[in-house]
Amino acid sequence: MKLAILGGSFNPVHIAHLFVADAVLAGLAYDRIVLIPAFQSPFKTGAEGASPRDRMEMLAASIAGDQRLSIDDCEIRREGVSYTIDTLSDVIKRYRPEGKPGLILGDDLASAFHKWRSPGKIAELADIIIARRLAPEKPAQREEYPCGGGIDAEKGDFPYPHRALNNEIINVSSRLVREKVGRAEAWRYLVPPGARCIIEDRCLYGFRGESKLSAESISTESKLSATIARLENDVRLAINFDRFIHSRNTALMAWDLCRRFGLEPHKGYLAGIAHDMCKSMGEEELVRLAHADGGGSSKLEQKKPGLLHARAAAVLLQRNYGIVDRDILEAIRYHTTGQADMGSLAKVVYIADKIEVSRTKADPALREMSRSADLDELFAAVLDNTVAYLRSRQLDISYGTKRLLAAMNKRNKP
Repeated sequence: MKLAILGGSFNPVHIAHLFVADAVLAGLAYDRIVLIPAFQSPFKTGAEGASPRDRMEMLAASIAGDQRLSIDDCEIRREGVSYTIDTLSDVIKRYRPEGKPGLILGDDLASAFHKWRSPGKIAELADIIIARRLAPEKPAQREEYPCGGGIDAEKGDFPYPHRALNNEIINVSSRLVREKVGRAEAWRYLVPPGARCIIEDRCLYGFRGESKLSAESISTESKLSATIARLENDVRLAINFDRFIHSRNTALMAWDLCRRFGLEPHKGYLAGIAHDMCKSMGEEELVRLAHADGGGSSKLEQKKPGLLHARAAAVLLQRNYGIVDRDILEAIRYHTTGQADMGSLAKVVYIADKIEVSRTKADPALREMSRSADLDELFAAVLDNTVAYLRSRQLDISYGTKRLLAAMNKRNKP
């Protein structure tokens, strides 16, 4: 197997790192690139930096499913200052690659290559690949990596055998990402989604969420962000794309309504994404999963097992994603039928499911109402509209919906 090595602090990994790796794989016929994060980072851990474990996990989350990329923690295990000659020798010994491994350098670092430890030996052991301006960092992440002004490898300025990679330049650096995160500027699409979730989840680089949120809300938000990203991808693969678009629009509307009514928006979004995740299951699996909540099937559910998709989704979310929040599970379980004494989040998801923007037959007046009405008023209007539609089509109304209507009628009596 032909290997190439790409080292750096990866603090954090960003799109330019992975783009250069992809360019080497595509243009130079390597089978795999080994990403090797340095132990020493020029930034302290905590609010402004990230620990070696954080950086490793951001890398892992960013390359999930890409068999062309791997991660090696040899420099982190070694601790202290690692020299490229030591890392290169270690990789050759353990990986036993076909031919010389490639060693990817940015032209900004290659300008000082002659000052590294044993540069001639490195050039003997590896095929040096010089990429155009690979994400320069402010201070050197290693003693042998002083900042240089860049070289022009194509003009022969680099005195060792090498290959120049004619890659496009993506002007992104880890320092730029850190600074933008700390200043609450736009940064999220400068890093892969997996890294973004970890930065938000662990409040790295000064990330503090929305400034108006309480400390408790920030904690809840960060704990849910990584789960939401994983769940959303899983849902996209589990159901047809039209249903996924509906689910995402439900999630977005639930987010907006939660913000408007003072609820935790991440909970609304998660429930919205997950509410139809079992829609494409076969009937036998759907019944088995739904019954795992301890309940049986009503006569209507026996007649139409598809109605069990809501209960099944609540069970699956709890089993596979560790979600135990009662409000989220209730919102998913009752989004189709409703239930007496529904909580605020459940009402929000019920509303969003029925009137989100891809529902072409939804009453526009209800969407307009969602901008100004209070939650109970809006919920009642959407419920009445849904029941009227079912009755106009002579469709069965579930026991849960009947109980909900009876409870609301009783509540509204003088």
